[in-house]
Amino acid sequence: MGNARLHRKTNETDVSLELAINGTGKRQIDTGIPFLDHMLAQIAQHGFFDLTVKAVGDTQIDFHHTVEDTGITLGQAFAQAVGDKKGIRRYGHAVIPLNEALASVTVDFSGRPFFVFNGVLPKGKVGDFDVELVEEFLQAFANNAGVTLHVKVEYGNNLHHIAETIFKALARALDAAKAGVAKAEADLELARSKQRRDAELLHQGFVSEAVLDASDAALRAARAGLDSARATQAARAADLR
Repeated sequence: MGNARLHRKTNETDVSLELAINGTGKRQIDTGIPFLDHMLAQIAQHGFFDLTVKAVGDTQIDFHHTVEDTGITLGQAFAQAVGDKKGIRRYGHAVIPLNEALASVTVDFSGRPFFVFNGVLPKGKVGDFDVELVEEFLQAFANNAGVTLHVKVEYGNNLHHIAETIFKALARALDAAKAGVAKAEADLELARSKQRRDAELLHQGFVSEAVLDASDAALRAARAGLDSARATQAARAADLR
């Protein structure tokens, strides 16, 4: 669980995508649609997903096919990455502001695709991007990820800000839903790597004892976090029996 690699080719588009849900936000994205690239980058950065996307589509006609097929492929990648959903929290919720705009997203990795969009997303463009395609992307994502997805635009005036709050909230909600044993294990591995690196740097005289002390403390906290996540998972499993 945790990684996915997909290739989707149709008459209109050719999309290749790699996803690591326990990542650090690394991304390499090229869909031929700059605003879509920007929104996908928000998902990677704020959800701590490593994401690589390469999409080629019939953008000389319009952006619809490329946006929808990228949403389909990303949804399929999440479905593949979470697998049987063991070790994830399943539910996630986030409310994100951006200047005058505010949006909330709630997600459930239920295995039952359902999408609700509540609020007004005015028709208009951000650059060459039709903002109404945001909803098309989200519908495609929800259907193919197998998630129940509720999006609510509370308010906002600037179309760019409204769209960005939605994608950032989606990222944070997905991050919350994945959190659990898998996330705690990933955090522990990161803490171990940093502690080893800082120990070597101390040996070489590049950092102080205080730096290594901080890394040791972070490693202890990560171990405690994993123990807590495992205990929570066991308690939830007992509740379900």
